[in-house]
Amino acid sequence: MYVHDMSLRGSTLAATMAGVTPRTTAVRLGRGRDRLSPCVCTTLRMVSRAVTQLYDDVLRPSGLRVTQFSILATIVHLGEANLKQLERRLAIDQTTLTRSLGLLERDGLLERASHPDGRVKAMQATDKGRRTLAGARPLWARAQAKVLRELGAQTWAGSQRRLARLFHIAVTKRRR
Repeated sequence: MYVHDMSLRGSTLAATMAGVTPRTTAVRLGRGRDRLSPCVCTTLRMVSRAVTQLYDDVLRPSGLRVTQFSILATIVHLGEANLKQLERRLAIDQTTLTRSLGLLERDGLLERASHPDGRVKAMQATDKGRRTLAGARPLWARAQAKVLRELGAQTWAGSQRRLARLFHIAVTKRRR
C-alpha cells in the first residue's frame, strides 16, 4: 500500500510515498512511475484500491470483505434496508451492491425482508449475519487503527473534510 502526500497549488509537484508492508515501513520519494497521477479520479481510485486491500487483508479471518462488512453493518444499523437506501447511504453502484447482497444472502448472513411493495427488495441481517458482524468489528477496528496510526488522526480529519467536499462536488455536478 502507498500513502501519498502531494502539494499541487503554487509549488512544484512533490510526492512522498510511504510503502507499508506487513513487515516493514519504508519511505521513498515518488519519482517517475512511483508518482501519483495528476488525475483526481485515477489517484482516488488507486488509493481506494490500496486501502480496500489493507482492510480486506485484516478482515479475511471473518470471511467478509470490507465492502460486505460496510453493507452488513449498514443493514444491521437500519434494521432492514432496500437497494435504493443502500445505494444512497453507501454511494455504491447497483451492480456491485446486488452482487455483494447476493453473496451475503448465499452465505446466510442476510435474508429478504417482507415489504408491502413486492417490487422492493429489502434485506435484513440473520442471526448468523449479526454474529459475523460482531466478530468482524474488532478486525475492522484493527485495520482502522493501523491506518490512523500511520496517517495520524488529525491528518485523517483534514482529509475527511476535503473528501466530503469533493464528494459533494461530484454528486452535485453529476446531477446537473
